Amino acid sequence: MNPTVAAIRRHPVKGLSGQELTAADLAPGRPLPLDRRYGLLHGPAALDTDAKGWRPPSDFFTLDRTGKLALLDTEFDEATHSLIVRRGGRQVSRGRLDQPMGRTLLEQFFAAYLAGTVPGMPRLVETAPGGAFGDSEEPSLVLLNLASLRDLEERIAKQPVDPRRFRANLLIDGLNPWVERSWIGTTLAVGGATLTIVEAIECRPAYDVNPASGATDLNLLPLMERGYGHTQIALRARVVHGGRIAVGDPVSPEQAG
Repeated sequence: MNPTVAAIRRHPVKGLSGQELTAADLAPGRPLPLDRRYGLLHGPAALDTDAKGWRPPSDFFTLDRTGKLALLDTEFDEATHSLIVRRGGRQVSRGRLDQPMGRTLLEQFFAAYLAGTVPGMPRLVETAPGGAFGDSEEPSLVLLNLASLRDLEERIAKQPVDPRRFRANLLIDGLNPWVERSWIGTTLAVGGATLTIVEAIECRPAYDVNPASGATDLNLLPLMERGYGHTQIALRARVVHGGRIAVGDPVSPEQAG
C-alpha cells in the first residue's frame, strides 16, 4: 500500500459548502486552519450573546436540519474573510465575516432564505482563536478512507456516495477498505505533520443528505449495521506535531492493520 492525501478540504462556515486546498500548515492541538471558524446560529442559541468558544452542533444550521443550504455555493477569501454566496451561479449575498456590517448583510440574506425554518434571526459567530465549531469540543481533523467509501458504494448503498457528505478534512487513497478502523490510538505521519487517531466517527443524519440537492436520499446507519456490523465511516484525529501537508503527500500509519 502507498496511501496518499487525495484531497484537503475545509469548511470555513459550519454547514455551508467546503473549499478545496492544495496544501495547509497544521499546528499542534489546532484544527485545519480556518476550518469551521464560523457558524450560523439559529433559534434560542442565536439570542445567547454571552456564550463564547465552542458550541454544540445543535445550535447551528446544518444540512440535516436545513437541506436548502445545499443549494448554495459559497466562496471564502482567506485574505479578507469575505464570504460570497451564490445560488445557481448567481451571487445572492456577500459580506466580511470578521466585520459587524459584513455579518449583518449575510445574516439578513440567510434570514430571508431560511424564513420559516426556525424562529428568530440567524446570527453568524466566530469561534475562539485556535478553535473550531466541530462536532467535538477538542479541535481536530476528520479523515476519510476513499477505499472504504467505494466499498460502501458498491456493496451497501448501490449508488454513488459523494465524499462531501462526510465533511472530511483529509481524503486518503491507496488503502484497503476499512483498514483505518484498526488505527484508533495510533499515530499517522501525513506530509510534515503527525496526527494521533482519537476515535472512529459514527454515522449521523447529516451524512444522509445529498450535498448537491439537499435531499435526504440515504439511510446509512441501518444500511451499515446490516452490511458491516458497524456504523463507523470516518476518523477523528488530533495534530500532535505540526507541519505542512499537501495533496499527494504520503500517509504512513504506525500500524496498517
